[in-house]
Amino acid sequence: MSNTVGVEEKIPRNFITDIIDDDLKSGRTDHVATRFPPEPNGYLHIGHAKSICLNFGLARDYKGTCNLRFDDTNPEKEDMEYINSIKNDVQWLGFKWTEIRHSSDYFDRLYGYAVELIKKGLAYVDELTPDQIREYRGTLTAPGKDSPYRNRSVEENLNLFERMKNGEFKEGEICLRAKIDMASAFICMRDPVIYRVRYASHAITKDKWCIYPMYDFTHCISDAIEGITHSICTLEFQDNRRLYDWVLENISIEARPHQYEMSRLNLEGSITSKRKLNLLVKEGIVDGWDDPRLTTISGLRRRGYTPASIREFCRRIGVTKQDNVVEMSALESCIRDDLNTNAPRAMAVLHPIKLIIENYGQEGVTDTSYTVSNHPEREDLGSRTITLSKEIYIDAADFREEANKQYKRLKLGSEVRLRNSYIVKALSCQKDSEGNVTVVHCEAVPNSVGANIEGHKPKGVIHWVDANNCFRTTVNLYENLFNTPNPGAAEDFLSTVNPNSKTVIENAALEKSLENAKVGDHFQFEREGYFCTDSKAFEEGRVEFNLTVALRESKKVIV
Repeated sequence: MSNTVGVEEKIPRNFITDIIDDDLKSGRTDHVATRFPPEPNGYLHIGHAKSICLNFGLARDYKGTCNLRFDDTNPEKEDMEYINSIKNDVQWLGFKWTEIRHSSDYFDRLYGYAVELIKKGLAYVDELTPDQIREYRGTLTAPGKDSPYRNRSVEENLNLFERMKNGEFKEGEICLRAKIDMASAFICMRDPVIYRVRYASHAITKDKWCIYPMYDFTHCISDAIEGITHSICTLEFQDNRRLYDWVLENISIEARPHQYEMSRLNLEGSITSKRKLNLLVKEGIVDGWDDPRLTTISGLRRRGYTPASIREFCRRIGVTKQDNVVEMSALESCIRDDLNTNAPRAMAVLHPIKLIIENYGQEGVTDTSYTVSNHPEREDLGSRTITLSKEIYIDAADFREEANKQYKRLKLGSEVRLRNSYIVKALSCQKDSEGNVTVVHCEAVPNSVGANIEGHKPKGVIHWVDANNCFRTTVNLYENLFNTPNPGAAEDFLSTVNPNSKTVIENAALEKSLENAKVGDHFQFEREGYFCTDSKAFEEGRVEFNLTVALRESKKVIV
């Protein structure tokens, strides 16, 4: 996979591309204009990646436009940090916006359209409390009832709305509601609130406004102002399409964008609620929004996922109206496929014990270095030099004093091959006071590098690094953050957090060349998994590695 978006990544056919084709053919529109409208109240997650790939991908495929529009109507929760992170994520995924817009760009016009609704008798200022509004709204089986303030005169409503704008009322004391139908079968049409009082400084407009429009009022008008032809959202906004259309039909605006709904991305074992993600961050359960255990885009990036792998994942899951849960293995498969092809190989011993080659330096056992390929099927990835000395490190899991015939690694009296090097036979071992093996003494088979020697049949191949020429550093291993496939459904989702989701190995032994790894570098640590450099550690002057994904149990993996 390429990390740049190309023709080969064209969005597969789906019901939205069918609609667009019909619209272009019928003449409803002669172009395609989409938008990606995140609320800047947190970092983007894998669900947003699906929307990014679809909206920007449609604009690319149909040679249209796609705006990045920040839905910044809630000043209490928005921050420039989030705005900058969203821009970074979109660019990192390989997309370019046509223009950057903000809902706040339209605050003056939105206010004017609200006044227009009041003048038409289609909006009124209400003094019910938020709790009373909810009570009056009714239920799915019972209609709502009119507010006692619903039939105020146009003049009184205009006066009160002006006073709202001038800061004469407290938060929650008063609001502006659309005047639609309190008996509607759709609760969203029962006189929804379209403006409320908020005394909070806005990231862009600062303290100019103390009233802010609601999302449902803002979104459709923003789409119309920008000339959006296909406004795509998720299925939970399906009923709200009626309000979307009602607002546009009742204000003096010519454009008539259409809203279309698709299923949201539900990924097994993950949380996509910004509120819950924020709680994980604030409680210190994770190390920020970019914690590698999170499926935020920045977390996936720090974990080692590539833009191409995420785009491929979004391509594979497709665009439908069918709600379903995607298994985590589907996402992992995409990054494995990418890194299996593109990641250089290296050797890393995560739990090192020393292996002493007793006959090193004697005839037939004199090698000091090897030139090895960085990838068995990619000559363009070059080669590297690894060194060998009398003392090397092997992984503790690769040695047993005794083991059954199924054990294919090193045990006393048996032989294995050191990757790219000699066949060795274990002779004895030393242990610490707790009975853990710390040193293994072995003997190398002379002249056995890259050769079969009669009478010697090693049971397996193990990886190693030169104890006298290696890089000791921290390696972070990750498991699922939650112990359940659907943590969001738990009454207390924090109770489902896996306490063993992160394991820090502080003194792993790696090939010396890895000391020079940079942010964005990926490697297959042979027999261990795929790893990447940790960006946060690198910023602090350290080179550490994060487990991206374990090796797949398949012959398709090139090792």
